Amino acid sequence: MDVLSPQANTVTSQLFSKYLESQPLFSNRTILSASFTPNRIPHREKQIADLGRIVAPALKGGKPSNVFIYGRTGTGKTLVAKMVLDELERASVQTSYKAKTFYINCKMKKVADTEYRVLSHLMSQFGKEVPFTGLPTDQLYSMFFKALDEEERTVILIVDEIDNLVERVGDEILYNITRANHELKKSRLSIIGITNNLAFIENLDPRVRSSLGEEELVFAPYNAVQLQEILKERAYIAFEVGAIADGVIEKCSALAAQEHGDARRALDLLRVAGELAERAGDRKIEIRHVDLAEERIDTDRVVEIVKAQPRQSQIVLWAIMKHIEGGRREIETSEIIDLYRELCKASGLRELTQRRVSDLIAELDMFGIISSRIVSHGRYGRTRVVSLPLSDSVHKRLKAALSQYF
Repeated sequence: MDVLSPQANTVTSQLFSKYLESQPLFSNRTILSASFTPNRIPHREKQIADLGRIVAPALKGGKPSNVFIYGRTGTGKTLVAKMVLDELERASVQTSYKAKTFYINCKMKKVADTEYRVLSHLMSQFGKEVPFTGLPTDQLYSMFFKALDEEERTVILIVDEIDNLVERVGDEILYNITRANHELKKSRLSIIGITNNLAFIENLDPRVRSSLGEEELVFAPYNAVQLQEILKERAYIAFEVGAIADGVIEKCSALAAQEHGDARRALDLLRVAGELAERAGDRKIEIRHVDLAEERIDTDRVVEIVKAQPRQSQIVLWAIMKHIEGGRREIETSEIIDLYRELCKASGLRELTQRRVSDLIAELDMFGIISSRIVSHGRYGRTRVVSLPLSDSVHKRLKAALSQYF
């Protein structure tokens, strides 16, 4: 049996002493987490009212229109949808018409990878157990429709990151789910699709587009002033009095406003800055802590986003990185597509069409992983050129994450 030396015991006993002796900065750090749902969503009053009007028919036994909610990451899309639908369920208790909401996040692994897994996950929300594999898809749909129709009600399905579902499974599943209303006798089904891909619906099969695209809501990015208000509301509860130095909230807001008005990024910057200050034993969160938080978040964010992307998006990015490592600062789309095709053959992946690859490049640009711009070649037309604006540390971690696949 190993016995620790007296010196080792001393080191261990002092491991948390500095943390325990320091003045706490946080009073409730969960207020700044992505999972926290506030009682109020500032600057989204119009979207809340619009969505409320769309789903209100459920309170009188009607079928609400299907809705697509568009907006960049961190603009409050999911928060608003959940808040409005939670309130709808509460209001339906006071009527003779029942409304029930189900939520599925298609970015989660082992939830939306295959049509079977999606249907299995939906069935589990109805309390129905489905084997991991083995059932024919038609039988799964029949079971799903039967579960929907067990009682008189309006069911609203929130499909978050719906573009991820279509990328992995195809749009046929959306068509099949929407046709449930032709099979149902007691209940009604509506879908709220949430996406940060503004061009998403244009790429759907016309049948799916006509059955789904009934209503649209667009969430504009927050500006710096709006982000300041959001941060001040959260910081008042999240931190001890006097824990934040002047200029910290303003800097977090300004940085997030530059990143497409992402409230989630602003909250992450403030939270991580607080954690870094607390770990260092500092008595206040200073602007320098925000600078350190920005560097750490950027690295983690890019790597996690890329890890969560479908394999086709990853191989497009890998092609871009290969060109950059070859000494190129900017690459034309046609060159990326040529290398993409070579990499697909080498790795056994199915090649996508040129238009679809261009869409994937645009999505990577939207996520902020790459930068692109249109360049004119005069009478030879215009082309899009791509660059990779990542620091060496981010590039290195990204390469390590992708090299296991290609």
